[in-house]
Amino acid sequence: MKSNELRTPVAGVGGSMSIGALAEPFGLATHVLRHWEAMGLLAPARDAAGRLRYRTADLVRVAVILRAKEAGLSLDAIRALIHTADAAKRRSILREEAEALRSRVAAAQASLELIECALGCDQADFTRCAHFQQVVDRVGTETAVRIPV
Repeated sequence: MKSNELRTPVAGVGGSMSIGALAEPFGLATHVLRHWEAMGLLAPARDAAGRLRYRTADLVRVAVILRAKEAGLSLDAIRALIHTADAAKRRSILREEAEALRSRVAAAQASLELIECALGCDQADFTRCAHFQQVVDRVGTETAVRIPV
């Protein structure tokens, strides 16, 4: 199953599902859901026997958590976003996360530029290529890490 697909588990008695039924369509181990519960990300109900019972809202919450993790958010940041009703605080958290993501994207772009430069070098040792050395020097300068050549 693709990461952007979601099969809805068949709800059991009373519109609830077991932890396994919730974990399965996402390909998660049940201990992950228990960890998220311990962190305050999920709050499943319990049946008369004390077993965890998940509802449709929990299914949506798991999908949101997974998408947020794919975007690079930590579980702590996700918890803060989920539990705040303060729009200003939520925007502040999201601004911080967006800036962190921009930094990771810039680092990945710099890495890709180095790789593409090395791919274009025909020398036996691409690290001796003058163009590659210039790119390494420029990328190192841009990221505040000067690499001697």
